[in-house]
This record gives sequence, structure tokens and C-alpha cells, in this order.
Amino acid sequence: MIRVGLTGGIGSGKSMVARIFKVLGIPVFDADATTKNIMATDKELQQRLMEVFGPKIFANGVLDRKLLASIVFPDPFKLEQLNALVHPAAIAAAAKWMQQQTAPYAIKEAALFFEAGSAGDLDYVIGVTAPKALRIKRVMDRDNVSRMEVLTRMSRQIDDDIKMRLCDFVIMNDEQQPLINQVLSIHEKLIGLEQHK
Repeated sequence: MIRVGLTGGIGSGKSMVARIFKVLGIPVFDADATTKNIMATDKELQQRLMEVFGPKIFANGVLDRKLLASIVFPDPFKLEQLNALVHPAAIAAAAKWMQQQTAPYAIKEAALFFEAGSAGDLDYVIGVTAPKALRIKRVMDRDNVSRMEVLTRMSRQIDDDIKMRLCDFVIMNDEQQPLINQVLSIHEKLIGLEQHK
């Protein structure tokens, strides 16, 4: 089985692309959802997060994601601290999940493969990109945040042009070029690669 990563900067629309792969019957691991679940259920991790970021980040036992974001995104050191606490558990969960898959290929969807150093565990990486102005608008609409907050989050990720050059396949999600055709083309290539292994 081929292990495939699906990545893209904030607002690129990689979750939409992941949904198309799911419709094609390809299993998709959502690293973001898994990370949220781990932070919501792992008591030891919660304790460590409160030690580093303060007890207020858990209001009535529930993670205040907006407060945590306001702490970590403006401060690269605090973001590194958060990633150091959370990424190992998410990477381990993904590796376990990947071993259980039986499809010709399986996809791990995550924003930070290259930043977290976990791209080496994959055979191929698909990148999803979109014009910067469109990405900013999507995130502002989705998260109800200011343009400045979006730009701050973007600055914490590898530059989109560099990220796409690191990928084996690139999908342009600019609302002009049909997404389904691009996904189908990559799907067929990956099926072909698996058959010729």
C-alpha cells in the first residue's frame, strides 16, 4: 500500500480535496481532527498544556481553542512548545492507523508535514494551493478572524511556493479549475503506481 500525504497552507482547501478522495473510496486520516481529539481526551497532555500555557486554556475542562491560538500564533516559541507536546501523539496515531489500511493507497491529511519533519514517513505528498488573497478570505470567513490574524498564522507555515515544490503532486484550488478532474488524475496515477510496485 502507498502512503500518501495531503497538505496545503491554511485556507488552501485541503479538507475539500480530502472529501473527494473519500468519495473515491480512499481512506483519509485527518491529523487536525485527531489532534483536537487527543487534546480533548488525553488527561496527561491536558495537564502539560496547562503547565505551559496556563489553566485558563481549559474552561470547564474544555480546551478554549481560540484562547490557545491567541497565545501561540503571535509567538513562534510558544507555537514550537505546543507542537512539541502535540505532534508526537498525532504522528504515532497516524502511523498506527496507516498500518491498518488495506486500500491501494491511504492518505494522511495534515498542514505541517514538512514543518513537523514527518514527510519522510510517506511515499508521496499531494499539495493543495490557492491564491493568497482567496486563502485569506476563506480563513477570515471560516474562523471569523481578522486579516492580520490570518497573516500571522500564515507566517508560521512554510511559504506556499516552497511547500508546493516539495510536493510530488499539486492541486490548484482557485475556484476556476475543476477540483474533481485534478483529484481523479492523481488518483489514477497512484492506483497505477501501486499496481506496478
